[in-house]
Amino acid sequence: MQVLPPVNEMQRAFLASDASYNGVFYAAVRTTGIFCLPACPARKPLPENVEFFATVKDALFAGYRACKRCCPTESTAPEWVRELLARLDASTDVRIREGELREMGLDPGRVRRQFLRDYGMTFHAYCRARRLGKAFESIRGGKALDDTVFDSGFDSHSGFRAAFARVFGTSPGPARDGDCIRLSWVQTPMGPMVAGAVDAGVCLLEFTERRMLEVQFDTLRQRFHLALVPGETAHLEQLRTELGEYFAGTRREFTVPLAYPGTAFEREVWTCLLGIPHGETRSYEELARAVGRPGASRAVGTANGRNRIAILIPCHRVVNKNGGLGGYGGGLWRKRLLLELEKAGGQRLLDIV
Repeated sequence: MQVLPPVNEMQRAFLASDASYNGVFYAAVRTTGIFCLPACPARKPLPENVEFFATVKDALFAGYRACKRCCPTESTAPEWVRELLARLDASTDVRIREGELREMGLDPGRVRRQFLRDYGMTFHAYCRARRLGKAFESIRGGKALDDTVFDSGFDSHSGFRAAFARVFGTSPGPARDGDCIRLSWVQTPMGPMVAGAVDAGVCLLEFTERRMLEVQFDTLRQRFHLALVPGETAHLEQLRTELGEYFAGTRREFTVPLAYPGTAFEREVWTCLLGIPHGETRSYEELARAVGRPGASRAVGTANGRNRIAILIPCHRVVNKNGGLGGYGGGLWRKRLLLELEKAGGQRLLDIV
């Protein structure tokens, strides 16, 4: 079950056709019997004629039919992205071309934009990176290069080497001892998140509709000097387990390893964030004093906003001096719920909303 933002926030997003809320909720119009994406360009009804649902299934079971203009049943990342990923997982060398996407009822342009937003790469780049990511793991595992090339769906050694070098910045040989950033989708009661991990630990956890996500992808590439490829690791599996326990109210501290390179000041701020106990908050001024920079609350706020590992490095625990929530990249409604969950002492998130 997914938690919805406050009604007034959903009303604002729907009236503004805010695409950043696509997949977070669906708006159903009582007078027409139709449900839409928040970004639907159709004329907006009166607020009193609109109700909101967390999923397509909920809207359909309430008797609404999908809007033919914004096609909400085709545009929800959790549903159709999972279908595409499942199809990719069915075979190592599968390739899904634009014609096949159309046969599946998907507009190639929409697929491209969704993957670019959620994974920092187009769908075709994702497919290519996925094949190369599997090849990378095969090479690190000692598999023969000839077998790796053709098992990855490439037709020639030269094509494979060129593609490999573009993504990893090295030839296949030295990659036996290398690393890359594996990206994967994580479902939470607050909406989908994208997670990333390197050998040292989790290096990314962000809500997929966050406006800064593409900037975070670029920063990861620069900080780690590694390629971003789709994949799974033991760190990501542990992350899913611990996040599930956190939202169930049974986990107060995370033990999954973290990797968060940054400037000396950023790392100092993030380390202080890790020291804020579960269920407590600190003001920006208090955090500035904690890092030995009294009066630098604005700089602390900037470093706080650059945190790439949401929830685990708890930037949501920093509030204004007067107790106001302040800002939060994942949305203030999420910040409020995270703080309420942590203060609830063992209650599930779904029990406090």
